[in-house]
Order: sequence, then C-alpha cells, then structure tokens
Amino acid sequence: MKKLFLTSSFSSVAKLFEDFAGEPVKGKKLAFIPTASLVEEVRFYVDDDRKAFEKLGLIIEELEVSTATTEEIATALERNDYIFISGGNTFYLMQELKKKGADKLLIEQINNGKLYIGTSAGSVIACPTVEFVSDIDEPKKAPELTDYSGLHLVDFYVLPHYLNFPFKEGTQKIVNEYSPKIDLRPISNNQVITVLGNEIKTL
Repeated sequence: MKKLFLTSSFSSVAKLFEDFAGEPVKGKKLAFIPTASLVEEVRFYVDDDRKAFEKLGLIIEELEVSTATTEEIATALERNDYIFISGGNTFYLMQELKKKGADKLLIEQINNGKLYIGTSAGSVIACPTVEFVSDIDEPKKAPELTDYSGLHLVDFYVLPHYLNFPFKEGTQKIVNEYSPKIDLRPISNNQVITVLGNEIKTL
C-alpha cells in the first residue's frame, strides 16, 4: 500500500506526521535527500526540515543522489524505514534522479509500501509530470533533463507554496493556467496531502 506525506514545508506540518505514520517514529531511520537544494542560493528550509525530523527522534542518513552511485542509493533506500526528499529545484532533482536510475528505485520502494515524505520539489516529483511548475521553478538549472515525466506515484498534481511568499503570483498563475486542464491540488505551507492506498486527504 502506498504511503505518501506530501508537503510544501515539512517543518510546518511535522506535528501531523506521527499520526499519519501510524507508529511511534522515534528511533526510525530516514533516508534524507537534499539534492534539489544544491543549485539554489536559499537553503534554510532543508535545515528546518532536518531539525523537525530530529525533534521527532528520527535517525537521519543523508543521501546525496548527485554524488552517490546507483548501488549506494539502492542500499540506502533499502535500509532506511522512511524516505524524505527536500525542496529546491524540481528540474535539477529530476535530472539527477533519472541520471542515476534513482527514479526507478524510488518507485519500486514506495510501491512496496515504504513511507515517502516530500517537501516542495520532493512533492512535485510524485506527480505524472513536473512541467507545470515552470513558472515557480527554473528548468534551465537542469540542462540535461529532456523528459519532464515525474515518478507518477499519484494521478494528480501537487502545487506547493500556494499563495505563500515569494510564490504568490507564480502559484496563482499556475492555478489559472492549469486548473482547467489537470487535477491540480494547491497546498499552502501549512497543509499536507496524505495518500494511504486509495485514500487521499488534504490536512
């Protein structure tokens, strides 16, 4: 059964996580993937999320996809209880995941029931494609990415930071343009979309 916890900002909704996990999370191991933030100048949100996980008592193993081998990625995803992918540049993240075959490894682990937590870019990649966030992200930071398909873990499209600074105009533009065409689900920094098998909720 698929278990997804899709956020704009994990630290803002961390208090809802243990309830969703359905078990005490203290002492659980987390594969923490900060790759999307590597090409960004602003990165404080990665530390905020890391601190939020530490506060919950999780044991964090950092996994940098862009420098790890495919084998190292596979082993790390396998040995950790949960997988987390941080915010940053969605296109760069997708480029690096595809380069290493990590996209397929993630899909396999998550389809087998491993709990997945995404923040911002980490939530967008769960969608069928990532192209719809071009207005709030920079595709040019991923010059080698030619295929914008996502992990297709869900059939809808998560739009993070809806009406939050500094994405207010960009997110509204995406809603205006894409709402008539795709199942777009905008969430603010204080909301989370949870997927438990076929049950999908916005909290």
